Amino acid sequence: MTIDNSIGRRSIQWKTELHLQRNIDLYKTQHEQFAALLNQKSEQGLVQFWLDMAQNNLPSKYHWEPENRSQKAWEHLSLYCEESCYRAASQVWKENQYKCWEEYIFFARCLVYDPVKFRAILAKYDPSISPLYAYIIEVLRKTIKDEGAVAKFSKWRLLCKKSNKELQEALIRYGICEPKVSRFLFARKYFKQVYQFNKIQNPATRSGQRWIEPDSNDFQEAAQYYNAEKILAIAPHQVAVGKDVTGEQLQGWMETSITALRNYPQSIAPNISLEVMGEVSYKIESDVGFQLEIADSTPEEKSLCQQTEAVLQQELLALNDDQKEILYLYHALGWNQKQIAAKFAITQGAIARRLQTIERRLINAVYSLKQPPQWVSGYVTTWLMYNYETPDYSDLIHTALVTAVKRLNTQSQDLLRLYYGQKLDTNAISNQLCLPADIVNKLLSQTNYELEMAVLKELDTMIRRFLNIWLNQQYKYITNDNLSSKS
Repeated sequence: MTIDNSIGRRSIQWKTELHLQRNIDLYKTQHEQFAALLNQKSEQGLVQFWLDMAQNNLPSKYHWEPENRSQKAWEHLSLYCEESCYRAASQVWKENQYKCWEEYIFFARCLVYDPVKFRAILAKYDPSISPLYAYIIEVLRKTIKDEGAVAKFSKWRLLCKKSNKELQEALIRYGICEPKVSRFLFARKYFKQVYQFNKIQNPATRSGQRWIEPDSNDFQEAAQYYNAEKILAIAPHQVAVGKDVTGEQLQGWMETSITALRNYPQSIAPNISLEVMGEVSYKIESDVGFQLEIADSTPEEKSLCQQTEAVLQQELLALNDDQKEILYLYHALGWNQKQIAAKFAITQGAIARRLQTIERRLINAVYSLKQPPQWVSGYVTTWLMYNYETPDYSDLIHTALVTAVKRLNTQSQDLLRLYYGQKLDTNAISNQLCLPADIVNKLLSQTNYELEMAVLKELDTMIRRFLNIWLNQQYKYITNDNLSSKS
């Protein structure tokens, strides 16, 4: 059961859970008793079938049944009670329209999808007295009335109580993407502070009306905090590069967040949303296949690896005898710089410089294959144009660029935010910052250069890590070969 807003008003939509439908189809073809129950007019037999399996792990398990059959039985029962949630909420709403019917449904589903409470309720169920759906409706009616009496689960409580992780997932499933997700989360932080101080902790708020409606002043005050804090280092990159927000905009963000949470309230759903479980299993299979494909390597990747290996081997052979011995002692035998310095009768600083010289020589050899000084400029320009507001944090270079942006001075950060974040031209920026247009262009060029240097520095770090691993492996093999030949 989901809430649909596409037709201009809220309405209930029913969706089939494909993974549970497949489970039913499996039992229909493999289990004669279950197939017979499907053909009966009463659904009570099917309900009892899942109850026996969920509560008592009966009947005896067949080899073709899923390992988690009891868990699936509980899922079937929870989804079976979805209609009872709707019926109970509708009945209570007809009696008392103090709250909207979606909130009454929310109370009911909280109970049905709470594993501990739901199992306790079913443990008290007596099938000889009433069908399960009737029993559940009565339980839910009482629950809804108890919960709804004090506005305990108002939409503003829902917004304030959910964690960042839950809100983030709800927004993404609702179709909100970055950079909006980060901005919604950041705005919620300051709305909560203002709302709790002005409304929740306000002595004038009467008991039973704790989660009252915020007013325009609350949203305006939260927007002021948002705009003041977004320039600080603690603000996410997606927030820092965005425009200031108004109280009306922030109110719209909070309303959207509430709608997203109501559509996918994690407190009433399984660990993996029932709606996407089938898709998740497919994605997992796809991801595994992708990892295997990377491990096997494409012809281009193999060629690049072979080229890198050949170039580095060539550089090692071109080293003088002292350099080769230093590498052998350092990577094969694990000597530290002080021990190596004692052997060569020189200072530890001299050994450190020699290792740095060798490292830079190997880094330059790797650079010769991909020529980063040539492509980094275009890479940074493309990132600023298309990924500045929505960096991919799984990409090490993107992450390095975000860090580099935060280390720029305030003026440079403002320039990037206005030019690449808000898409203003240089004349508009010139007027806003009270700087000549030629100075704006010069500062933008200088900022781009600083980011390019940051990328090259990150590439250096990445290559150093790679070289350290590669050299350790190379000299490990050399040591093992020497030991094998001696034995």
